[in-house]
Amino acid sequence: MKHLLSSNNLADIAFAQALLQGEGIAVFEMDVNMSVLEGGIGAFPRRLMVRTADYEAAARCLRDNGLEPYEHA
Repeated sequence: MKHLLSSNNLADIAFAQALLQGEGIAVFEMDVNMSVLEGGIGAFPRRLMVRTADYEAAARCLRDNGLEPYEHA
């Protein structure tokens, strides 16, 4: 799996998930339960992960729709 997007903005996360699912790209949201530990203040970003083989298509899909994918070092 490869890290595709990090955001504290739940609207961006939902938008990205909808875009990717519409393209048939499986996406997994991580750090959802961190809100229990942080008290729901949005201090920890959520991460979207995709299969490594789907990363380039997923990143292109996000860019085409105004979202910037996570840049890997």
